[in-house]
Amino acid sequence: MIRFENVTKRYPDGTVAVEGLSFEVAEGELVTLVGPSGCGKTTTMKMVNRLIEPSEGRILVDGDDISRVEPVELRRRMGYVIQQTGLFPHRTVLDNTATVPHLLGWPKARRRERARELLDLVGLDPAVFGDRYPEQLSGGQRQRVGVARALAADPPVLLMDEPFGAVDPVVREHLQSEFLRLQSRLHKTVLFVTHDIEEAVRLGDRIAVYGEGRIEQFDRPATVLGAPASPYVADFVGADRGLKRLSVTPIEPADLEEPPTVHLSDRLDKAAERMAAGGARWAVVLDDADELHGWVSAAVVEERLRSSPDPGIVGDHSRRMEAWLPLGSSLKQAFSTMLQHDAGWIAVLDEADRFVGVLTPAKLHAALRRSVDADARDVARQEVRLESIEGS
Repeated sequence: MIRFENVTKRYPDGTVAVEGLSFEVAEGELVTLVGPSGCGKTTTMKMVNRLIEPSEGRILVDGDDISRVEPVELRRRMGYVIQQTGLFPHRTVLDNTATVPHLLGWPKARRRERARELLDLVGLDPAVFGDRYPEQLSGGQRQRVGVARALAADPPVLLMDEPFGAVDPVVREHLQSEFLRLQSRLHKTVLFVTHDIEEAVRLGDRIAVYGEGRIEQFDRPATVLGAPASPYVADFVGADRGLKRLSVTPIEPADLEEPPTVHLSDRLDKAAERMAAGGARWAVVLDDADELHGWVSAAVVEERLRSSPDPGIVGDHSRRMEAWLPLGSSLKQAFSTMLQHDAGWIAVLDEADRFVGVLTPAKLHAALRRSVDADARDVARQEVRLESIEGS
C-alpha cells in the first residue's frame, strides 16, 4: 500500500533529515516509526501526504507515485491525526468530525450521519458529545474526536503523529486499547509515529526503529525485542526488553497446564479421587455448563472426608476464581493478573468461555523463553524444546 524507494530529504542548509529510505507497508498493516527526537520519523510520515517533499527517490501509495498526485487530493485520501488533535475550537464535535466529508461536498445529512456513526465507534455518544465544543472535552475525548475525524471519509491510509502523547498514562493506555479495537475492525494501513518503544511494541504489526535519518531495524515487535539488529537498537529498546516482550507474546494452548477438573455437583470423594490420580493439591471447578467457577483445595476435601460421614458436594467447599484471561492474551496481561489477584496461577478460557487450562509462573517463564528461542531460530514456538536447569 505504501512503498518508499530510496527516499532522501535534504534541506537547503545541507541538513539531511532522512537518507535512502526503502521499505514497504502492506495493506491493512500498522507500522510504528519509533526513535529519538530529530531522527526523521515525522519527516518520513509527512512526506507521505506531501506536507514535506522528498529531495530524492519516490513514494508510492496504492501503486500511484504521489509526486504526480495533486497534494490536496492526496491528503483527502488519507486520515491524519496529530498530538494536539487540531480541532477547530469554534465548531462543534459533530461538525469537526464531518470536516473532510464537508470538503468533499457530501450532502449535509449524509456527513452528519457519518459523523454520528464515527463518534459512536470511538466511544463518544453523539447525543451527549455531538453539540459540545472542543474546550468542553477532556484531552482523551479530544483525541477520540481527532481519530473519528481522520476516519470520516473512510480513507485507506491513516497517518498518526504522536496522537496519544499529550494525555496522562492511564488515558493513554485506554486510548491505545481502543485504537487496537478499532484497527481490528477497520484494517486501515497505518503509519504511527511515536518516541515510546512500549507504545510502538504494543501497537505495531511491525516496528521501524530509527537512528539518525535511517532505519536501523524494521521487523516484528517480538523480533526487535528478542533479536536487536545492532547495539544501537539494543540500547534503544532497553535492557528490560525481555519484560517488554511479555506484551507481544500471546498465551498459546501449549503454554498451559491441565489440572484435574471437577463440577460443582460432584461428590467430594469423586473430587478427591481425581486430584489423587493427577497428583494435584487442587482442582479447577466447573459449573454444569462446563464454564469456569473456581477451584477447590485437596486439603479442604481431605479434611471434610475425614471429619464428616456426609461431606457433601464440591459446590459447598469451592472458591470463586477471579484470576482468568482469554486465550491469546499477552503474557504481560497474565503476569499483571497474577499480581493483581495474588494468584499462583490463572485460568485461561477459549472464545466460547470454555476452560482450556491454567498458566503458572513457571509456564509463563517457559513461554517467554520459547518465544525468544523461536525468533532466534526462525521456527514456530511449538517446535522449541527447552532445557531446564536440571537438564531435562
